[in-house]
Amino acid sequence: MIDKIKLVLALLLVVAGVAGFYLLSEQALVLRILAVLAGVIAGLAVVWTTPLGQSGFTFARESVAEARRVVWPSRKDTIQTTLAVFGLVVVMALFLWAVDIGFLWMVKVLMGRSA
Repeated sequence: MIDKIKLVLALLLVVAGVAGFYLLSEQALVLRILAVLAGVIAGLAVVWTTPLGQSGFTFARESVAEARRVVWPSRKDTIQTTLAVFGLVVVMALFLWAVDIGFLWMVKVLMGRSA
């Protein structure tokens, strides 16, 4: 029950930060942005104290570590793959155009309107 209260409190802190952005409409933009950041940071600090928050931060940390281990394709591989996709799109477009023309011809023949 305490964890649910903490999550609601965190949400309220974020909402308070956003509300501060609008309430400080006459102030400098930097101050308004700092109000939002303060609300978000305070909300994250409260969420961090819950088991759900701990598991979420652990998941985020592991996701970043996994993204660093990814072997990204080289520029050459990316260009070759892109050209292959474009080539396949052109071939499929021509095939579908030919099928469409064939169906158009068959419908005209079946309806007795062939030339």
